[in-house]
Amino acid sequence: MRLQNVLALTHAKLLNDPFVSSFTDIVFDVKNVKRGDLFLAFDESSIEDAILNGAYGIVFSKPTQISDSEIAWIKVQNLEDALKRLLRFKLLDKSVKVYETNEIVLKLALQVVTEPRFIAISGNIVEIAKQLWNIEDSSCILFCSRLSDKEIFTKTIKLSNTTYNNINIIEQTLFETSFIYNDIFYERQLISPFFISYLEVLLELFNTLKINYRLRKFTPIGHFEAVFTNKKFEIKEFGTSDKVLIFEKETALVESQITFLQSEARWAKIVYVVPQNEKKLIDKIVDKESLVIYKNKNKILKSLKEHHFHFALIIGVDKNILQKYVSLQVQPSLFDFK
Repeated sequence: MRLQNVLALTHAKLLNDPFVSSFTDIVFDVKNVKRGDLFLAFDESSIEDAILNGAYGIVFSKPTQISDSEIAWIKVQNLEDALKRLLRFKLLDKSVKVYETNEIVLKLALQVVTEPRFIAISGNIVEIAKQLWNIEDSSCILFCSRLSDKEIFTKTIKLSNTTYNNINIIEQTLFETSFIYNDIFYERQLISPFFISYLEVLLELFNTLKINYRLRKFTPIGHFEAVFTNKKFEIKEFGTSDKVLIFEKETALVESQITFLQSEARWAKIVYVVPQNEKKLIDKIVDKESLVIYKNKNKILKSLKEHHFHFALIIGVDKNILQKYVSLQVQPSLFDFK
């Protein structure tokens, strides 16, 4: 890429009058720098190594001493923004399709093994650039605008949340599902039936794009996350307790989760732990005896001790409150030091 193009794309300032006018490649990992490359210095301490490896230019944001006047020293306001602009420009030359989806479909996609031409992205711009910098033509990218910057891409295709009803659920509990899809039986998958419609959106996309895939063991994705505990709220193995805490930080998903629990666990005693400021959710819960309203998240579990329940849907926090609570209950005594 030509030096002038880099300056124009990144809105950068050239601090010297270098001999170089173009770069072989743009690199942001010093270990990969070769002669002729432009190096984005996210780690300022690696600048000298980049120069020794043959970098023809350095892009930086923090005050930096010019140590070689023959190469280009390019100052930007924000390195992440500069990388985003450069990646966007690079992708313009690629024949790729970019699909936008919701957070749950994206997180499920990150757990599915696929062929290399399908890439589900998440993370900061450096992590994403590492995935996409050398992407092959005819590849497909899946992203969520809540987790990744949409401005990386010039054109996206938004996936609809269509219900296909092509997954045949054979057996289910609240947190485990056995199902058939495309004549393949997936037995006792650790995925709640609540997520099956989201999984189906993903699998239908694979079929449409003719992407080979393999489902492996699902792990929690940070939504509707079930933790089995005892009365002291100590974490137990999956399925070994009749007391389950279900954590959901995203309030937009809670109404559908309440409906799911009320439909699928009619036999159970369910309590709903709701932040004080979520008036809409508080009003939705008709049985006020099943409602626990909290102002301070550190007092949630203490309040729950006063309630009998099988399932507690805890809204607005994650399972880290369990570790904090248990550690607070274990107070050191004089005998601990004998």
